[in-house]
Amino acid sequence: MTDLIAPSAGVRFAALRNPDCRPYLIGTGLAMMADNIEHVITYWVLWRTFHSPALAGFQVISHWLPFLLLSVAAGTLADRYDCRRVVQAAQGLFMAVSLAWGLLFLTGTLQIWHACVLLVLHGCAGALWGPAEQLLLYDFSRPGELPSAVRLNATFRSLGQLCGPVVGSALLLLGPSTGILLNIAFYLPLTLFLTRTRFTGHRRAARSPTTRTSPLSAILAVRGIRFSRTVTAMIVIAGLGSFFVGASLQSTMPEFAEDLGAGHRGAAYGVLLFATAAGAVLGGLLLEATGWVRPTVRAAVAATTAFGLCTLLFALTDSLVVAVAALAVSGLANLTAMSISQTVVQLQAPPDQRGLALGLYSTSAGGLRIGSGLTVGLAGAAIGLHWSLALSSAALICGTLVTAAYARGGRQADSVSAPR
Repeated sequence: MTDLIAPSAGVRFAALRNPDCRPYLIGTGLAMMADNIEHVITYWVLWRTFHSPALAGFQVISHWLPFLLLSVAAGTLADRYDCRRVVQAAQGLFMAVSLAWGLLFLTGTLQIWHACVLLVLHGCAGALWGPAEQLLLYDFSRPGELPSAVRLNATFRSLGQLCGPVVGSALLLLGPSTGILLNIAFYLPLTLFLTRTRFTGHRRAARSPTTRTSPLSAILAVRGIRFSRTVTAMIVIAGLGSFFVGASLQSTMPEFAEDLGAGHRGAAYGVLLFATAAGAVLGGLLLEATGWVRPTVRAAVAATTAFGLCTLLFALTDSLVVAVAALAVSGLANLTAMSISQTVVQLQAPPDQRGLALGLYSTSAGGLRIGSGLTVGLAGAAIGLHWSLALSSAALICGTLVTAAYARGGRQADSVSAPR
């Protein structure tokens, strides 16, 4: 572990200075932008074609349910196989789905069952991509660069999420079929780069995983995990943010925009959507430039608590200016918390179970986003979205503090049992 925390630790934007890591980060950002472009185009077409609220709900479920069900298996695949090929397989599935959308749009033969199948396949591609992508980051990083690589990777992904709706809206002007087919090109840089890089995700561990695996063996492997309390706490904290807030902000933003818009709800909606992603991008760049935050449990707890407090303020305020500021800071805090927790998991997970740990992390950070549909969405139908989001944010803060106490207890036990 020490080789990852030393020589390059004080270098700003260290991962971008790494000629191996730089194109990987850029390619990942473009692929994430393509992911969001596909959402923009397909969601628009599906609503215009079917006007189905049920299908709109299925869009969210189909995206995150594969993360919940398949991330552990994907992590085990990443542990045992060349991660370049796993990521390329995921990117190939993304491109195949975009091609299928384009052909269906061109021929005018799109039916609901087509949409359901393609939405599920798109979600599966995302779940397959996650753990292998993170293991490659570990492999690309030179001594001391992993925190920078994880932080910048999160920043580039946030930048892709920020640019995706803008570029998607522009491509939509060319027609949905043309736009979705052109979108395939944004997946290519990462896919092609991985054909020429020497990094496999396992070079640091000096092993070439070849053992066959299956979803069942991946699930059974969880029973044998012996992670430290610190790693467990980081996975739990990531899951708390996903479960209690998760994807709810984006899906409920129209109602908040209407309440805060003061007669200009369309403009308010755009500003509110932009604020979170912009805060994450600018915050990620600021953190990388200053090096103020170190990857520690305390920092992850503080950032997650700040995310909960800002979301709580957003839920309760009736001022558009305060709401935008709260969302911007929450974007920064959430990116900080996720990048720190992910870095800690990578550094402290057993080398032979790093992919499995990242699979569990992806399950927690991604798959549990479905829970926010219950904690904010369904609860909001009963007590109002403002109160449901406020109570969910409060639960996130309390859960984070309890998990911090759990992690601290583990460190104290380790210090007591250590030989003097």
